[in-house]
Amino acid sequence: MAEFHRNVAKVIDAGRALGVDVVPRSYPQGAKTARDAADAIGVEVGQIVKSLIFGVAGDASEGEPELVLAYVSGSNQLDESKLASAAGGRKCRRVDADTVRAATGFPIGGVPPFGHDTPLQIFIDPDLLQYDEVWAAAGTWNDVFPIDPARLAEASGGTVTDLRRT
Repeated sequence: MAEFHRNVAKVIDAGRALGVDVVPRSYPQGAKTARDAADAIGVEVGQIVKSLIFGVAGDASEGEPELVLAYVSGSNQLDESKLASAAGGRKCRRVDADTVRAATGFPIGGVPPFGHDTPLQIFIDPDLLQYDEVWAAAGTWNDVFPIDPARLAEASGGTVTDLRRT
């Protein structure tokens, strides 16, 4: 068995616990965008799962925003108001890299569908479900793995809801 980065090993183990066989592929050049990832893998950009962490709040009188995770098709842009509404809030904002790592245990660009350090509400772009296979981060910005999008939703415990900016 190949030796994997500790983050990738964590994702493989988390997948195994959920009945998902995570078979990572490494792209040493990494991928800064969904288009880069799709080109490297040889798939449509819509098959790339963008993992986006946001803080959702109800109003200014409330405490810290709740962190939520959105899985968005690489061909779509996230509508922040739709995400806030789905999460039971009124507004949301993207959080910084330190917050992402503290909540998930993974860096921006490497956040996988499962294996996070803290439980998060997860919301899934239904456009991902049109594909037989999508590609998600496997713990680093260089490693990805294929997964059936229905299994992605099931294994992550995510809620499928419209998130696309129109």
